[in-house]
Amino acid sequence: MAEPIKIHTPFTEEMSKKFHIGDAVLITGEIYAARDAAHKKMCEALANGEELPIDWHDKMVYYLGPTPAKPGDPIGSCGPTTSGRMDAYTPT
Repeated sequence: MAEPIKIHTPFTEEMSKKFHIGDAVLITGEIYAARDAAHKKMCEALANGEELPIDWHDKMVYYLGPTPAKPGDPIGSCGPTTSGRMDAYTPT
C-alpha cells in the first residue's frame, strides 16, 4: 500500500485533479461539517439574496451524521452520511 497523500486545507480544484479512486489521504486544516439540512438552508439563503456565513471557495466539507451526545458532551460520535442527499444542492 502506498504512503498516504498529505494535504492541508484549503483544498483547490487543481489539487483534486492529482487524486485517484482508492488513494489514501491525511487531511489537516479547517474542515467544515454540513449535511442536507445545512445545504438546504444555504440554498434558500442564496435564493433570497442573502450572504452565506462562510465563503465556500476551496473549502472542504465533510458530510457527517452525529450520534446523540453522552451527558456532558456537546456532540456524539460522528461518521459519514450518504452524500447523495446533497446532490440536489451541490450545483448551487
